[in-house]
Amino acid sequence: MNVCVFCGSGAGNDAIFADAARETGRLLAHSGHTLVYGGGNIGLMGIVADAAMAHHGQVIGVIPDFLLKREVGHQGLTELIVVSSMHDRKKKMADLSDIFVALPGGWGTLDELAEILTWRQLGLIHQPIGLLNLDSFFSPLVAQMRTMSERGFLHKDNLNFLAIEDSPSKLLTSLGVVTV
Repeated sequence: MNVCVFCGSGAGNDAIFADAARETGRLLAHSGHTLVYGGGNIGLMGIVADAAMAHHGQVIGVIPDFLLKREVGHQGLTELIVVSSMHDRKKKMADLSDIFVALPGGWGTLDELAEILTWRQLGLIHQPIGLLNLDSFFSPLVAQMRTMSERGFLHKDNLNFLAIEDSPSKLLTSLGVVTV
């Protein structure tokens, strides 16, 4: 199974974020699943990829050529796919993936999550989607999603398909990626 992980190109200012990325990579590798991610060697992206590889996992990175030219592309992956744009990156990652997981991150992570949620809502994809709400990182976003549903802008079914957990093991277990 290919598990797409959206996460930050920064590591955040608390070690719990890096620890969660390491745990995610380790769990994917130990479960025999392939990590699909944005192809970077920095931040949580680099951490999750390095952890998966350190535990003999398979890792596919997808990176736009302009980011590769900035020398942020991870060169030690199982496979690094270079695409022409951010949109092509998201499309390629979606085409390769059986499940989507969002870890903490910034604008890029939020963009990837929003697009994949929209594609799911529109029926363009049917894969499960999970959100790692580590240390309540995404709680304001989840509250906004609930407000969107309560105010009639988001059908409740489109909120209910999103798995939300506070640890990598709980999230990956709820998505059927790992077993306890």
